[in-house]
Amino acid sequence: MNITITARKFKARDNLKEFIIGEVNSLEKYFDNILDADIILSYLNSHDSLKCAEIVVQVPGQTLTAKEESSEFTKSVSAAVEKLSRQLEKIKTKRTIRTKNED
Repeated sequence: MNITITARKFKARDNLKEFIIGEVNSLEKYFDNILDADIILSYLNSHDSLKCAEIVVQVPGQTLTAKEESSEFTKSVSAAVEKLSRQLEKIKTKRTIRTKNED
């Protein structure tokens, strides 16, 4: 899986990048055939200084997206990964059912 991390208007620290890579790699236990993962980190233009993490995952035939906002990038990334894990489980279940019905 190719992982690309983009930080908009700031430079992400190495420990944040390592955390993100670990979280995104954990998605492979839900779906084996993930091609690419693009992570976009940004600040929202509000007075609350919310931090936004958007993760775009490419699987064969589909693109999945999850976007989360919170006070810390680590929380945003974890919540987005959780959303993607549910989406990946759903896709895997549908494909498993489809292949069983074809047999």
